Amino acid sequence: MKFKRFQWLLLATLCSVVRAGDAAATGEPALVTIDAADGSGELEMDFGSGTATATNGVIVRYLGTTLRAQTVRLVRTDSEIEVEADGQVEVESDQAGRGQAWRGDGARYNLTRGTFTARNFRIGQRPFFASATEVSGIRTNGIYSASDAFITTDDLAEPGHRVRASRIEIEPGRRIEARNAVLYAGSIPVFYWPVYRRNLQTHDHFWTVTPGFRSVFGAFSLNRYHWNVSTNLALTFDADVRQRRGLAGGPGMAYDLGKLGVGEARLYLARDEDPFRTALMIPVREDRRLFSFRHIYTNASGLTVKGRVEEQNDALVYRDFFEGEFRRDPQPRTFGEINQAWRNWSLDLLVQPQVNPFFQTIERLPDIKLTGLRQELGESPLYYEGESSFAHLRFRPGMLGGFDYGGIRADSYHQVTLPVNWFGWLNVAPRVGGRVTYYGEPDGLDTITRDETRALFNTGVEMNFKASRTWASTRSRLFDLEGLRHIMEPGLNYVFVPDPALSPGNLPQYDFEFITPRLLPIDFPDYNAIDSIDSRNVIRWSLRNRLQTRRAGQPDDVLNWALYTDWRLNPRPGQTTFPELFSDMDFAPRRWALFTSQVRYDINQSFWREANHRLTLQPGERWAITFGHRYLRTDFDSYGLGNNLLYTSLHYRLDENWGFRTVHQFEARDGVLEEQHYTIYRDLRSITAALGVRLRENRQGVDDWAIVLTFQLKAFPRFKLGQDQDVPDRLFGG
Repeated sequence: MKFKRFQWLLLATLCSVVRAGDAAATGEPALVTIDAADGSGELEMDFGSGTATATNGVIVRYLGTTLRAQTVRLVRTDSEIEVEADGQVEVESDQAGRGQAWRGDGARYNLTRGTFTARNFRIGQRPFFASATEVSGIRTNGIYSASDAFITTDDLAEPGHRVRASRIEIEPGRRIEARNAVLYAGSIPVFYWPVYRRNLQTHDHFWTVTPGFRSVFGAFSLNRYHWNVSTNLALTFDADVRQRRGLAGGPGMAYDLGKLGVGEARLYLARDEDPFRTALMIPVREDRRLFSFRHIYTNASGLTVKGRVEEQNDALVYRDFFEGEFRRDPQPRTFGEINQAWRNWSLDLLVQPQVNPFFQTIERLPDIKLTGLRQELGESPLYYEGESSFAHLRFRPGMLGGFDYGGIRADSYHQVTLPVNWFGWLNVAPRVGGRVTYYGEPDGLDTITRDETRALFNTGVEMNFKASRTWASTRSRLFDLEGLRHIMEPGLNYVFVPDPALSPGNLPQYDFEFITPRLLPIDFPDYNAIDSIDSRNVIRWSLRNRLQTRRAGQPDDVLNWALYTDWRLNPRPGQTTFPELFSDMDFAPRRWALFTSQVRYDINQSFWREANHRLTLQPGERWAITFGHRYLRTDFDSYGLGNNLLYTSLHYRLDENWGFRTVHQFEARDGVLEEQHYTIYRDLRSITAALGVRLRENRQGVDDWAIVLTFQLKAFPRFKLGQDQDVPDRLFGG
């Protein structure tokens, strides 16, 4: 008979013979499902003998295992069920989360005992692949034996290297053991092992080596020894050699204490034979040191504990030896923090000492803060939020100079909001709040000689609404549009703070405003520069436009554009009525094209103060290109130089074996090609090779150029594609 699906339900009497760990162990009957591969299969049933034969392409599913074949015969006796498969047999299973794929000519699978035999089979479980004339095993313990077999990491029909053995025992995801094993390179025998064992899990001990040349280092080799002591502890030891800078290295560790949290630690020591080569005017030592420790603990009750220690004996250790980390955080902080979060409240304890005297630091020894998240006041329409803190603070100027001063500060802020909706579309949220801050007499400041108390009042209102229109019939192949929806969200936020009794100049400055190219928050408690609060009478206008369509059946933003600026109704001395107009935009004309823009336009003087633009095109896996421009007006830059930077990044895959990547940074302000990166990738079947060159033109000192050659097994990759840009420190010597 023709069939599309047939289910063979093994009743409770048969469940008793199914092995423990199978469906019978759950108390539910085991279910065998037989599907026709293309809906036109044929099924022959013999209820007397308990057999079923399916032909013309069959799919059998049972307990997480899927078997495909041209012909399948199920045989049921009083105590067992067996599947016989022939013709293009494929078996897929998932043993403890380790996916396996078997392919061959024929197989016999005893569902009751879990035994498996097959002929002319291949098994694939990355990164290893095996082939054998005969395979047998037991599903319950996941161990398989193969005769006249070979194993390889080369996923090709004719592997470039392999280990052939008379017999191989495979425990997928765990180990391989081969008897009378011979290593072949192509068809040439290279080495013989009576018994060859391979651990498929993470190796306990191994080295990674990255050699290269960099002009400021000379020839170098970055060497790291890895020791995976257990699943919860991994140790490392760096032993780096730089021709012109000497030896460096030290131990490291990463640990997992389970419920007690996870963390890592590192000690790096260097005897720098030429410390001034990259130090510019900042003093450094010959004996250079870096110690780092990080730990984090969380639990289900909302408690989070974080600890971080970053100690270094000069300001440029990270820059010279760990460039990637320096770019992400040039002045890492040392702190300890405990946070307990509840539904509407959170309590924070922060301790932040100055460990590195050359970095400016606001010491908090300690800083305790209780935060009330926005919450409904009883059954009323009012909502409350607030913050109260007590801290012992000290401003440490670091190598930038300045006064060293400190004292205590107690601050309490409370605000009530009444959110309402008018006319069914306008959201209005008036608010009123107050703040009281006490400053103990600071030591180190001659201008402030006694303790002070400052009281502040604030009020304001936030208003916004959303309007939209849909053009369902809009279609465009050029812009990949399937329907179009426009969403417009205008908004305003008004804040009023009357003149405080004490201006910021009469208070010690611990938490003060930083110079930033973006607009700071204007309302409380988002504005957290507590000691810089002054009078405020300002409206922030904003307008967001979004264009949405459907791409690949999912909603997608074609355009997301936000415009915003401030209107200062009563500018303070030195302020203008309007600061600048800001624009943030993401435009995706296609799924593979993205244009981003961030600009800052000075309305008063009619010039661009800042502009960042980037266009990324990636229409497929063959190539990807990025064009970018960063502009910063000279008088806004703290160094008085400004930026007019053009940058490009191109990755192109020539064919299956070759690819290249280029990156350029050109400073148009003075016509200097600041950085050049070139990388050539070569696929060598089982190995990927990359030759990378980087050149930096330094305006002070000698140019810095580097070359590095890396090899990695595709089965065990050390670096991802393009990581020579993402993590350059381990590829280019520091």
